[in-house]
Amino acid sequence: MQDAFQSATYGAREVGYGERPAVLVVDFQRGFTDPDFTMGKSDRIHAARDRTVDLLEAARRSNIPVASCTVGWQSSKDIQHWKVDALHDEFFIGSEALDVDPLLLDKDYDFTFLKCAPSMFFQTPIIPFLTKHKVDTTIITGCVTSGCIRATTIDAFSYGYNTIVVDDCCGDPQADSHEANLRDVNRRYADVKQRDEVMEYFDVVRGRNEA
Repeated sequence: MQDAFQSATYGAREVGYGERPAVLVVDFQRGFTDPDFTMGKSDRIHAARDRTVDLLEAARRSNIPVASCTVGWQSSKDIQHWKVDALHDEFFIGSEALDVDPLLLDKDYDFTFLKCAPSMFFQTPIIPFLTKHKVDTTIITGCVTSGCIRATTIDAFSYGYNTIVVDDCCGDPQADSHEANLRDVNRRYADVKQRDEVMEYFDVVRGRNEA
């Protein structure tokens, strides 16, 4: 039986993969993945981080660009009006909370930068990077699903990229929040896929590039 969204044709079309992907890694930084930090204690986020390790290794083998961002601010003068205490306490430049999780970072390969807002696209250098590499497909991973992943997904869609969100490589403190937000973006803006399927696509890209 169709629900009200299906009856109104939400989710009726697939976005599909393009020809030139890049992987976007959103906020897999120690502030969210290291239990020493207030927001770093989520087992769900840790598990998504661990699954992303293999995805990034597959992307690099296939010569697919990887861009990884962290979120932080200079001081209380420039942080936005966040309603999250931990961001005001631990996410200023100089804190190890802003370090990309070392399990994920390849310093010789990845493009890394700092952002100040939920979306990886908001006033950052990501568009010039994607343009340089002629990217048409964004593969989105990271945390938190209900916040920065959702914001990044909507902006990737808005800029015209084929947008793919990797379900099991995105983390949220609560399962229901993760599932509800991915269900919603899957109806409108993006295809939600599992890591194994995305890695199969990377193999196709690799084969095409080596042909």
